[in-house]
Amino acid sequence: MENSENKYSFDPTILKALIDQGPDFLMELFRMAMNEAMRLEREAFLNAGAYERTEGRLGYANGFKSKTVKMRSGSVVLSIPQTRDCDFYPRSLTKGLRSERALTLAMAEMYVQGVSTRKVKNILEKMCGLEVSSTQVSDAAKTLDEEIRLFRERPLGCYSVLYVDAEYQRVRMNGSVVDAAVLQAIGINAAGKREVVGMSVSTSEAEVHWRTFFTSLVNRGMHGVTLIVSDDHPGMKAARKAVFPAVPWQRCYFHLCQNAQAYARKIEERKEIARTMRNIFSQVDKANALMALRGAVQYWSETKKHQSFADWLESNAEESMTYFDFNEGWWRRIRTSNCVERLNKEIKKRTKVVGVFPNPESCERLIGSLLMEQHEEWMEEKAYLTEKEMEKSAFCA
Repeated sequence: MENSENKYSFDPTILKALIDQGPDFLMELFRMAMNEAMRLEREAFLNAGAYERTEGRLGYANGFKSKTVKMRSGSVVLSIPQTRDCDFYPRSLTKGLRSERALTLAMAEMYVQGVSTRKVKNILEKMCGLEVSSTQVSDAAKTLDEEIRLFRERPLGCYSVLYVDAEYQRVRMNGSVVDAAVLQAIGINAAGKREVVGMSVSTSEAEVHWRTFFTSLVNRGMHGVTLIVSDDHPGMKAARKAVFPAVPWQRCYFHLCQNAQAYARKIEERKEIARTMRNIFSQVDKANALMALRGAVQYWSETKKHQSFADWLESNAEESMTYFDFNEGWWRRIRTSNCVERLNKEIKKRTKVVGVFPNPESCERLIGSLLMEQHEEWMEEKAYLTEKEMEKSAFCA
């Protein structure tokens, strides 16, 4: 029985070419699609079609310029639309290739600086089709580095919620390979959308690094923060109190539940601990959650004779109840730091091929470009916190 979901309509010419040429035609198909997308983008930019006479025209088309683009799947020659009397360069070309360029540079630097292996050289040739020189790497890096610098140093505005987290990458520093901390921050802007507002590569998650990171956000104009959401990083907590002393903190509920499992004395006890956590945090408000917490502490202390877990629960659980103080429509979004955790998982997938970054700059370059692309995608998506929910909040009033 045929699955109707797998039926598609193809242009007969394209279908015949695919049958005759197989996968080799895919690059040609990509070239045709990209050329058409860039041509249409130029028309939209000029506010006029080819040979169209209109008062709203913002400039004139000026032919095309050939450009060879090298990608993992091979090389393709594109026709880049040119303009007269105005500056234009297709976003459809630059946006999709930024992280590709960064990945190439990260691996190329390993090769150029003599810290690579035969495996890295093979990866470069297979994935990028490139034989690189130090001059080529330097020239390409300057362009990409400037893009990332402008993104990381752009002025900030008002953000209701700030999610912060750190993930680790292997980076060569001062002749040694270390686990460098990549500090990241995601903010919810006035429209309820997510923005990547900060990223920094540091030697650790010590307070001094988090404080420098938070201070840089404030210096760029960040204001209006009503909540900070994160895991229980000691350095981050101390820095937060120093830079954002009046801003409430929500400890990630998901990580709190993971931490609780460490107190299970036997496998069977894990399910009961999980039920305890769910019962506390499924209450309708903070008052009931605190009541459930007191009952849980008493149960684990007196009935289960597990004083260490009871003490931990009493000392830590309330740190994950801050979300109860906010609009109920926000609760699902602000009680965990899952949005930044998911982002970190994607970054790990993309950086795995590099292995060890040859220097902090190459790490910032690749991760910075990935964050830029994610930021641009979020700007085009619907709001993370809806307008209705944002209107009910008093932030940036």
